[in-house]
Amino acid sequence: MASTADSATSRVAEPSLAARMSRLPSATPTQRRWLVLLGALMLFDQADLNAFAYAAPAVRAQWDLSVGDIGILTSASFFGMFVGSTAGGWLADRYGRKWTIIGATFWYSAFSLACAFAVGMVDLTIYRVLTGAGLQAMVAVLLAYVAEMFPRHLRGRIQALTLAVGLAGIPLMAWFSRFVIPTGPSAWRWIFVLGAGGVVIGIVSIWKLPESVRWQEANGRGASAAPIVEKLEREALSLFGALPEPEEEGPIVKARTSELFGRAYIRRTLVAAVMLTFLAVGFYGFNSWLPTLLVDHGLSASQSLTYTSILSLAAVPGALFAWLFIDRWERRRMLWIIESIVAVLMLVFGFTNSAVVLVASGLLITLLLQTGTAFVFTYLPEIFPTRLRGTGTGFVNGIGRIAGFGSGFLIAGVYAGLGYAAVFIVTAGAMALMGMTVGVFGERTTNRSLEQIATTTDPTEDVQARKAAGRTDEAVSPA
Repeated sequence: MASTADSATSRVAEPSLAARMSRLPSATPTQRRWLVLLGALMLFDQADLNAFAYAAPAVRAQWDLSVGDIGILTSASFFGMFVGSTAGGWLADRYGRKWTIIGATFWYSAFSLACAFAVGMVDLTIYRVLTGAGLQAMVAVLLAYVAEMFPRHLRGRIQALTLAVGLAGIPLMAWFSRFVIPTGPSAWRWIFVLGAGGVVIGIVSIWKLPESVRWQEANGRGASAAPIVEKLEREALSLFGALPEPEEEGPIVKARTSELFGRAYIRRTLVAAVMLTFLAVGFYGFNSWLPTLLVDHGLSASQSLTYTSILSLAAVPGALFAWLFIDRWERRRMLWIIESIVAVLMLVFGFTNSAVVLVASGLLITLLLQTGTAFVFTYLPEIFPTRLRGTGTGFVNGIGRIAGFGSGFLIAGVYAGLGYAAVFIVTAGAMALMGMTVGVFGERTTNRSLEQIATTTDPTEDVQARKAAGRTDEAVSPA
């Protein structure tokens, strides 16, 4: 009888797979290989996401489109992103992270290729909607995957590095456009062919990318995930020697989507949705419209592409810049500071008459926008528990994409009615409000386990409760 009791106690005391993964002191060789694949997936996502911005001046010239028409085409992608983000998160929570990522990659690659064969505005709009759905489904789930498959003290830096690799897709697409588009009136079609290249990485991922350990454990498939964790532990032991004892991170239970709007998570859901709404207007109002605005402001199409290609070079350093402090200082506060600086720089960009100031401010805007993106990509999956991570991240990203959909019409209307400088007043205001929203109302996440963050409803209450209890590393469950 005692033997049976001891056996039961042993089973209860056995640490979870999530706790065993979190104790790893650094990324193992296997995790680094995952990182290469994730970065490559993100690279083609970012290349395709920015494809139409660089093609727009040539498409407009060949098809004799208005600024309003370009606004519709730009907004089409964001409508698709709303659908993809919401559907992708739902699928990932129910059927797994891996196959949602791969399926979404195949989906957007197919419709990006279809864009290359578009014969008019109507079918190109439809293809961009469908491409956008795949793009956002992939990236929303990839963020959750990174948060779940790497140690907590590395989450920010891993997200920043993944983004940095991915952002190389922006200068890749920009310089490809710069040299290809001037070769002929229909040469813009090759941009979308390049954007479809993500299918190659998707095929490799079928064999090389495992399913999320946390997702498998949460869905009763721990036995399938155990060999992955055991392999990581063997690699870590050979590299670092003895491993620290696992710190249990709490039980994982089945999710109800309605929890996003319940007492525990309604604040997080609303704050994240508002934050991403402002971000969509400011970020995409600047990046998606810049080539077209510069042409209308007096530059030739070739000059506009050269200028935006130069600015694109700051994207990768921007994400790498975040590496220096993303896991050191509180993410919500840093986002407030970063986006406030971006807002000021956008005003400088919109009102300067100096070419030097225009280039300098544009480079700094691009750099800091991507620094902020690294923080956002890390922060969003952290604020939802494992059982809701895909759904929650997908839902709030979807709200942001609906804002992006509206921003296409907003920017077109502001430019037509109030002119070039007014566009940058709008984008600057949006970035300032985005930073303030997360800085004042966001969650404290830096250097906390996902389970600690998940079981705390208010960061101020959390700090006060832990101080009162004399603890520095435990979260307080909501009352």
